[in-house]
Amino acid sequence: MTAFIIRRLLWMVPILLGVSVICFALLKQAPGDPVAILVADARQAGQQISVEDRARLREQYGLDRPVYLQYTDWLGQVLQGNFGVSTRTNAPVHELIMSRLPNTLRLMGAALILTFAIALPLGILSAYKQYSRLDYFLTSFNFIGISIPQFWLALMLLYLFGATLGWFPTRGMGSPYAEPGLWNSIVDVFRYYTLPVISVTLVSLAGYMRYQRAAMLEVIRQDYMRTARAKGLSEAVVILKHGWRNALIPILTLLGYILVLLIEGSIVVEVIYSWPGMGDLAVTSLSQRDYPVVMAIVMLSAVGILVGTLISDILYAVVDPRVRYD
Repeated sequence: MTAFIIRRLLWMVPILLGVSVICFALLKQAPGDPVAILVADARQAGQQISVEDRARLREQYGLDRPVYLQYTDWLGQVLQGNFGVSTRTNAPVHELIMSRLPNTLRLMGAALILTFAIALPLGILSAYKQYSRLDYFLTSFNFIGISIPQFWLALMLLYLFGATLGWFPTRGMGSPYAEPGLWNSIVDVFRYYTLPVISVTLVSLAGYMRYQRAAMLEVIRQDYMRTARAKGLSEAVVILKHGWRNALIPILTLLGYILVLLIEGSIVVEVIYSWPGMGDLAVTSLSQRDYPVVMAIVMLSAVGILVGTLISDILYAVVDPRVRYD
């Protein structure tokens, strides 16, 4: 297992290098110029920017150098733990990331827990009650959940429960006017987290429930399930002890896929609900051509997905003793 983990960690290096090259090249091919945006903002503020000032800004951010040299400069800084300076705010990129990352982790963590808590038991129940009304209802829900665009769902939840009914706030992650006290803090967190967490959860819930149902149906037909029933074990013990653990094995391999969905979903949700997280920062930075921030977010997301995939492979071996990584 140790050798396998080391090999996987070493394989991450060329993968991350390839991601950085592709992302850097795509950003450089995109229309727009960071200096032109800075000049436009300065003119709107009533400031005059000369040609010399433009040249100085391009030199300051290294935009006057060839693209391959810009990439090697950026890579050299990253290897030293420095992601550069934001062209939009002139603040260190790592400070911007660290100010937003905890908010995104809270959102994704709550959505991941809710996804597992709902999808696993409902997927098992749907398989156990195959071809029943409950199974048809849950299967229909899965198809609808997979088909609905997430941005549309988030907007509908925002419009219905936020703007129309006024049950939940429409933006932000906390009220600055919340009354002190533990209970008031819990209520405030619940009100601000409910709609964003539901919007992110529904992205992965339908697909995950569908996979759990398929895995459980495969397990139910196995001989050891009939043997367990023949021994006189209760149906709950047969399903939960003998069935669920074996049905969980293929589901663990989807952890990396779920992380991709959560990252993708968090970007859309953070923009719609003005959630001060990484997704909102990524969209704002991309629109402002703030390339250092965008590159840092892309690389951090790639690392998270690769680590999540590695963890799922390790858990696969833990759950299934037959699996051995030589």
